[in-house]
Amino acid sequence: MSFKKASLVLLPALLLTACAETPMGPTAMVLPGPGKNYATFQQEQNFCRSQASAAVQGQAGSQNRKALYGGLAATALGAGLGAAAGGGAGAGIGAGAGALGGALGGGAYSRSQQGDIQTQYNNAYVQCMVAYKNVLPR
Repeated sequence: MSFKKASLVLLPALLLTACAETPMGPTAMVLPGPGKNYATFQQEQNFCRSQASAAVQGQAGSQNRKALYGGLAATALGAGLGAAAGGGAGAGIGAGAGALGGALGGGAYSRSQQGDIQTQYNNAYVQCMVAYKNVLPR
């Protein structure tokens, strides 16, 4: 396989490594309520993290599939436009440009969705912790 063909195959895969992921934990700080011992607080934290994970379960995979399909569509569109404009060589150039644009766009989309997923995770976590009478710092 030539370098040009290899780069057309590998570049989108490398660029899509910026895919959305299920959050590993909250980015919001919650403190124990007045008079609460730390062991109880940790149990509540663990439970609320599991609840927050359940609240966003499957969203990262769904967003990544949308990004991948968008990248594939851009590659196909680029190949079609390249073929229409310049024949065989144009199709390869168009497919490469479409793959690059689609991969960049897909990666940007996934990164933007990551923030939304983290926000939903944080909201579920904070709601759960507050329900246990823990407090948010001021």
